[in-house]
Amino acid sequence: MPELPEVETVVRELRPRLVGRRIVAVRASRQRLRLPWSKSWNAVVANRRVLAVHRRGKWILVALEEERFLVVHLGMTGQLTVMPATEPPQSHTHLIFPLDDGAQQLRFRDIRRFGSARVFFEPARLQQFFDDTKLGPEPFELKPGDWQDSLARTHRCLKAVLLDQRVVAGVGNIYADESLFEARLHPARIAETVRKDEAERLRCAIVAVLNRAIAKRGSSIRNYVGGSGLKGDYQDEFRVYGRTDEPCAKCGVPISCIRLAGRSTHFCPRCQKAKLETRN
Repeated sequence: MPELPEVETVVRELRPRLVGRRIVAVRASRQRLRLPWSKSWNAVVANRRVLAVHRRGKWILVALEEERFLVVHLGMTGQLTVMPATEPPQSHTHLIFPLDDGAQQLRFRDIRRFGSARVFFEPARLQQFFDDTKLGPEPFELKPGDWQDSLARTHRCLKAVLLDQRVVAGVGNIYADESLFEARLHPARIAETVRKDEAERLRCAIVAVLNRAIAKRGSSIRNYVGGSGLKGDYQDEFRVYGRTDEPCAKCGVPISCIRLAGRSTHFCPRCQKAKLETRN
């Protein structure tokens, strides 16, 4: 599933390709996404100029004229790209938004159809949506004290905490593993046992890992591509994720894989030694 670096890459690459341009129409396939596209949204989106493209957590926000918002979640296999209209749409392309004179199109493709696209009519409704989902703060905006308090209040393992979008928005399985390795913390460590200095080390590790991944345009493991259609490169720099039984780049000990919070979890048993009580 695309995580924060992948979504941020899509946003950064779509921004110069969309801002100032007008969506002139909508073409939707008959196949249903996680949320069905409402025909009533066609008139809301059509003939409106794109004012901005933003990200919130793993959501892509396309701000349109008259305080309309096209909000897209890539799900597991979603792709949101600007393509020439002369290029035939790939299979599993569910939404097409012709731009300006029709020479280019914004296309939403999703093989597994776990993604979604929806329209909000005003900022208050959009904010209410994020309030209802209880989406947590952005990793780059985490305050040390608030982060330490979040860890101190829960008896869950660190891996589960990092995956909880209510605690921190945008981090998923890949970057949780990579951040915990960077911070030298075992993923099964109970969050409330983490000292303040360790919590701060983890907070800084999350930011550092995400920034490096963004600089590499994210990780292309399966279907992910950026807004330009190009793949990311950060998968070539994974330290633990997906490297089961391969030697740790720091100490040479084989990388281990266990199941935590319902997800495969990769770590170095020497660099990330277990401490105190652990629990799945």
